[in-house]
Amino acid sequence: MKSLPPAIFLMGPTASGKTGVAVELAQRLPVELISVDSALVYRDMDIGTAKPDAATLARAPHHLIDIIAPTAAYSAAAFRHDALRLMHDITQRGKIPLLIGGTMLYFKALREGLSALPQADPEVRAALDAEIAQHGIRHLHRQLAEVDAETAARLAPNDTQRIQRAMEIYRLSGTPMSVLFKQQTQHELPYRITSIALIPSDRAQLHTRIAARFKAMLELGLPDELRALRTKYPLHPNLPSMRCVGYRQAWQYLEGEIGEAELADQGIVATRQLAKRQLTWLRSMPDNIELDCLAPGLAQTVFDEIAQSAIMRNAAT
Repeated sequence: MKSLPPAIFLMGPTASGKTGVAVELAQRLPVELISVDSALVYRDMDIGTAKPDAATLARAPHHLIDIIAPTAAYSAAAFRHDALRLMHDITQRGKIPLLIGGTMLYFKALREGLSALPQADPEVRAALDAEIAQHGIRHLHRQLAEVDAETAARLAPNDTQRIQRAMEIYRLSGTPMSVLFKQQTQHELPYRITSIALIPSDRAQLHTRIAARFKAMLELGLPDELRALRTKYPLHPNLPSMRCVGYRQAWQYLEGEIGEAELADQGIVATRQLAKRQLTWLRSMPDNIELDCLAPGLAQTVFDEIAQSAIMRNAAT
């Protein structure tokens, strides 16, 4: 292990303070930041993704932010390819990759590799789209529970993108996605990892942060941002970008399906559900150093953990 280069993972649910900590670490350690966030990849989606502002990015540039248009798709496989390339380049520059984000599937794909899942099929996808339009996503979620109970239990009943993909995989392969995941070939990541998970000691306080942040997004003009996006790009509500928390609710608001109060309430609830899923992922991951994201002096605590790790001691020698 000592011969492997070091890398740092900084993970946590939404509103746990990851960006602030990462920016502080970038001022004190020889690191380059790689974003691990399936929403920050989209250009022009700034408010609803809580994208770091220009001043923050000037202090601590992030790789894998603003790399595709909202009309495009980005997968865990694409992330793994890009992240491995960047980690190699960063290491060659004599620095340490610091991967920061809350898209736990991306972290899992990076550490463990990817299973050989079937490619998307337009005909099957169109049939599923028609079923969703006629019966609703919860109907498809119930179908998924019958053929792949493990995956269905892990997904929220309104998680259209992932439910559809899981059903597509089953219909194409005849095998539940959960089984295919377990059959995947393990690919050891060729780095010595310090993996830090920011976990709230009080879930209610995290919920308060989430509510305040979403209300701030509305005050900054999230619906107006989406209105401008719909003018600039040929968007529709089933695009992965428009399924992101916040944008999905803002789309419904612009369509007149919900009112202003419902936009705030539903956006906050959806963000809380996202945080719950992220925490479930984190609890299942091995070898994490868990730190309370609500504790004072969080950045210093994270720095101290990294400084004491074998990774930094070995890097120093």
